[in-house]
Amino acid sequence: QVQLVESGGGLVQAGESLRLSCAASGTLFSSNTMGWYRQAPGKQREWVATITSGGSTNYADSVKGRFTISRDNVKSSVYLQMNSLKPEDTAVYYCRSSNPYFATVDYWGKGTLVTVSS
Repeated sequence: QVQLVESGGGLVQAGESLRLSCAASGTLFSSNTMGWYRQAPGKQREWVATITSGGSTNYADSVKGRFTISRDNVKSSVYLQMNSLKPEDTAVYYCRSSNPYFATVDYWGKGTLVTVSS
């Protein structure tokens, strides 16, 4: 059974930092692309960042230069370092594990809430 468990969310003030973690189990973590997505209240879920099995990263323009995605294949974990947080970063952040070659490999965590106050 595949599980993705996010942690590290919380309430911070604008300008502060948070580090989110996502621990995966039950899947071949090192072969999968890992991603972070977020959903703000009343809005659709949006992509934030991804890191491939080879370590290549991509970011949404809204977080580029402030957020950093990384992975630790030994720990089967992916991280999102969020700096210079803004109120508009407030959202539930979700972890995703997928494989571009196998459509059935597509798993989501339940999310962790990040609230940034002004």
